[in-house]
Amino acid sequence: MGRSLASAALEHDAADLFGLTAALVAVPSESHHEAELAGVVAQRLAARAPSLTVDVIGANVVARTNFGNDRRVVLGGHLDTVPANGNEVPRLDGDVLHGLGSTDMKGGLAVLLALAEAIDADPSRVRHDVTLAFYECEEVADRFNGLRRIFEERAALLDGEFAVLLEPTGGAVEAGCQGVVVLEAQFAGERAHTARPWMGSNAIHRASEVLARLALHESDVVDVDGLQYRESLQVVRIEGGIAGKFNVVPDACTFAVGRRFAPKYDEAEAANQVRALLDGADEIEVLQSQPAAAPNLADPLVAEFVATAGLPVRSKLGWTDVARFASRGVPAVNFGPGDPEIAHTAGEHVTRESIEQAYGVLSRFLGVA
Repeated sequence: MGRSLASAALEHDAADLFGLTAALVAVPSESHHEAELAGVVAQRLAARAPSLTVDVIGANVVARTNFGNDRRVVLGGHLDTVPANGNEVPRLDGDVLHGLGSTDMKGGLAVLLALAEAIDADPSRVRHDVTLAFYECEEVADRFNGLRRIFEERAALLDGEFAVLLEPTGGAVEAGCQGVVVLEAQFAGERAHTARPWMGSNAIHRASEVLARLALHESDVVDVDGLQYRESLQVVRIEGGIAGKFNVVPDACTFAVGRRFAPKYDEAEAANQVRALLDGADEIEVLQSQPAAAPNLADPLVAEFVATAGLPVRSKLGWTDVARFASRGVPAVNFGPGDPEIAHTAGEHVTRESIEQAYGVLSRFLGVA
């Protein structure tokens, strides 16, 4: 069965983007299990876009033109999906495709494959050299991220002056992205019998003062380049007490707090702002830190892309791999088919119109429309 699904994705005509998306949805590619889909992508590129140089690194595929143009644009899309939720089989309902990964982001992958074939068909029309990156494990911990691996092992493959990540953006260009910091706060107490709590010190009670401060905290809306980045701060995990023991005063309490911060701040500034709110904790440790990406709307290629798209521009809520490019001095935006608000849901779906719109914008920008 797996071979027949892969064959359908290999053979489907890219002129039917909607149908190609459905064929890609049918090939399972949950995080850590993208190898089959990566094979489909590599084989399809080799067969249908032979003028592109294709490199395979694990379950990551990078295809590059080498036409000698002055500037290079990197277009990226992740191969993986979140786990299935009763939606692993694609279902067509008129011009709406339901199924796992339809929004996030197999519609985007179909667009990338179609662009590769259009570029190969008439290289003389292509305005920029192009790199297409198909990568694994975007939906899981950063240490598994395929783009991270490529940057670490063969960074030159991702060189460029501008990047577009085909994350679903709902018919808009989403510029930059928020950064993420997660800090853990530890509170110590002293055990005692709950019948004589005055002989100990309750670590959970100590933590409650800081938790109350966090609950009352109102996050900012920060203006960057005229875009509004709405920040957030949430306690995401808490532990305390001794399992099964209801007669012991807890001697330890630990909680983690996550912050999504605007690209006005770097990681250290964002972490220090959270540390100030955790005043009173005995120990504070940074568990996770990822940089924000500035919108860079004044950059010539960003401005050219925005003008070509002719669509609304807004800030990106959440972190995406645009930050990975931005940290290397490459301005990047998010733009792709599908509604980000339904990504990862059981009812995930994508429309024919949104897929064709994304292809139209990107093909015009590259000059292959």
